[in-house]
Amino acid sequence: MTHDVRTETLLAQRPLAVVRRQATIAQLSKVVPEACGLVWKALRAYGVTGAGRHIAVYLDANVDVLNVEVGVELAAPLGAPVGEVVASAVPAGTVATATHMGPYPTLSRTHQAIRDWCKAHRHDLAGPNWELYGHWLDEWNQDASKIRTDVFYLLK
Repeated sequence: MTHDVRTETLLAQRPLAVVRRQATIAQLSKVVPEACGLVWKALRAYGVTGAGRHIAVYLDANVDVLNVEVGVELAAPLGAPVGEVVASAVPAGTVATATHMGPYPTLSRTHQAIRDWCKAHRHDLAGPNWELYGHWLDEWNQDASKIRTDVFYLLK
């Protein structure tokens, strides 16, 4: 699979509602969906509107245990915390990005392609990276190759 890695400039922060977790890479397939469900449940219970796609923001490059914020995009910043759901934001700035088409267990290929591209093009990573998940479509249950996830790395 080839990856069309490109740069984009995000002009403004994107507000998020998230829960903060720590997980190993092996635990992510369980932690991310559970955290997304917890965020949606809290937002519905408190009548928060304007929620969008699911997101996982990886805050550091620690390979043993990842610090991650998992939640959803919002149309406007979240006010007060809703239980353990807190406000956060995707940072503004220049990013390297690529679209991953396929099942979630193969996302590491797209991450590696972006890191390799950045190295080849002499772009330094600034820290956080994130995955923005497409809204689930029924057809993805039969054909996982159609699952869309956009992957972003903030650049210095």
